[in-house]
Amino acid sequence: MNKKRKTHLADRNFPSAQEEAAKLKTPSRYSGPESSYRLAFTDTAFLLQDDLRPVRMQLELLKPEMVQRQYGVEATIVIFGSARIAPPDLAQARLSKAEAGGDAQAIARARQGVLMSRHYEEARRFAALVTQASRTLEQPIMVVTGGGPGVMEAGNRGAFEVGGQSIGLNITLPREEQPNPYITPELCFQFHYFALRKMHFLMRSVALACFPGGFGTLDELFEVLTLTQTGKVRKRPILLFDRAFWTRLIDFEHLVQTGMIAEKDVSLFHFVETAEEAWDFLREEFDLNGARSASGMIDDAAPDNS
Repeated sequence: MNKKRKTHLADRNFPSAQEEAAKLKTPSRYSGPESSYRLAFTDTAFLLQDDLRPVRMQLELLKPEMVQRQYGVEATIVIFGSARIAPPDLAQARLSKAEAGGDAQAIARARQGVLMSRHYEEARRFAALVTQASRTLEQPIMVVTGGGPGVMEAGNRGAFEVGGQSIGLNITLPREEQPNPYITPELCFQFHYFALRKMHFLMRSVALACFPGGFGTLDELFEVLTLTQTGKVRKRPILLFDRAFWTRLIDFEHLVQTGMIAEKDVSLFHFVETAEEAWDFLREEFDLNGARSASGMIDDAAPDNS
């Protein structure tokens, strides 16, 4: 004979929304698509109406926040960069195909693709280095990317290949973009609103690593620079990989000379060339006691700030 469960002091006074939705049975007369009988929070057509945009924005803010809190994500390093930068093997295959085709312009583009593919490898190594070193820190740091291909894939891949977790913040685009296969599934999110996605990039970040990229990368980089310049966010290391690329793309000295930015504003970012140089800069910046150096050795000489 089964004993009836005794009431517990912590029992809910009201059923949860999940319980209500699970037990809901819609009368046949009101089960059609025209019916308004559904619970509001289970009615997708209702939630997608224009008037519900503020609610959808709030949900898009809350979901990644609550999930990351649940998984203990407190500190991240953001990796930005082009979705068009291919891994070296794919870039080389494209060059071989172009050379076989004999189109001079296609060959030139493919050769450039091979040159740029070094950034895929550098992002991959940087993410692996961060993830490995993070295991020695009191406060682990997790890599976060935009979740797509190219440099974003390289960041998630680097963490994955050393057995670590990483975050992907994907965005819905007219050309459907699938998340790359290296993101931790529990930490792979999809956004509709660019603004909220960019907010989540910064909410937990302790540093930003920005590789060469196009409009999207520039948008993300300059939002961070603007917020930092204006004091809307705390100052954090902003590392630009490949000085030659960035100084040719953006004439920072011209901005200073014409008075468009202050001379001190160029100190908001720092140029680096390699994964090791970037990580060593961060170790120095944050006095990371016990963090792995570029040589892979544990640094016991760092000051104890406990």
